[in-house]
Amino acid sequence: MLGQREPAVYGSQTLADIDAMLHQQAAELDIQLKCFQSNHEGALVDQIQAALHHCQGILINPGAYTHTSIAIRDAIAAVALPVVEVHLSNIHRRETFRHHSYIAPVAVGQICGFGAQSYALGLSALVQHVRAASA
Repeated sequence: MLGQREPAVYGSQTLADIDAMLHQQAAELDIQLKCFQSNHEGALVDQIQAALHHCQGILINPGAYTHTSIAIRDAIAAVALPVVEVHLSNIHRRETFRHHSYIAPVAVGQICGFGAQSYALGLSALVQHVRAASA
């Protein structure tokens, strides 16, 4: 629904636009990138667990699951990969129920409020973190 749902809050860029931007950035950073989207909590947990075998980090926008999903939080903690949480909007300037993140305590960091640029900032931060940790 990205690009259609509440464009005043989430912007007009589509998920395909953001994926294309991230793939271009990944090429510039000389990294491989896999994008995945699902509205199903279990599918997200499955992808997080699968990342253990082929990824060095996870960039995640858990959407509303940020505020509700202990399952996603536990999956992130279990794989022990560096995670950067991103949000298009500034969740701390929105409704009170959006201020709490189950993900933030198990993430390297959180970037929010910069629209689609939050993803680019998050990817850059994640790559720098992974590279610094393996240096």
